[in-house]
Amino acid sequence: MGRIFVVIVMLLTGTTTSQLPEFAQQYRQRLGGAIDALQEVMADFKRDAEAFGMSIDAAIERLKGTPDEFAQRRGTTMEDTRTRLANLEQQQAELQSSGPFARLGVFLTSLDTELARATAEDYEPAVPVTTEGLASAGIGGLIGLVLGRLLLGVGRLGRRKPRPA
Repeated sequence: MGRIFVVIVMLLTGTTTSQLPEFAQQYRQRLGGAIDALQEVMADFKRDAEAFGMSIDAAIERLKGTPDEFAQRRGTTMEDTRTRLANLEQQQAELQSSGPFARLGVFLTSLDTELARATAEDYEPAVPVTTEGLASAGIGGLIGLVLGRLLLGVGRLGRRKPRPA
C-alpha cells in the first residue's frame, strides 16, 4: 500500500512539474504579443510627440509638468509603458539567447507578474515531449519519491506501538 502511495505522489508531482516548460512556452508567446502591443503604443506616442517637434522624453516631461492632473497621469503612464516595454524586450532577448534549461531559469527569475497572471488564466496543459519537459517531469517524480517516503515515514511514526519495558 505504501508503494502505491509513493507512486501516486510521484505521478502527481512529475505531472505538475512537467508543465513548467509548457507554461513558460505559452508565457513566451504572450510576451511577444505584449511587446508588439506596447511597441505600437510607443510608436503612436512618438509620432504625436514628433508632430509637435518633441522627443519622447520631452513629451513625457511636458505631460508630467503640466498642471492638468489628467495629463500628468498620462505622462506617468507613458513613462511606465516605456519602462515595461524595455524590461519585456530585455527578457525576450535573454530567453531567445538561452538554451532550453537556462531558458527556464531566465523565465523564473525575470517573470512579469501581469503577463504570468494572464498566461495562467488561459493556460492549457500539454504533454511534455521536449527534453526540458521530460527532465522537469523526472525532477518532479524524484521530488514526489522523497515527499511520498517522508509522508509514509511520518505516518508510520504515529502508528508505532511502544515497546513493553
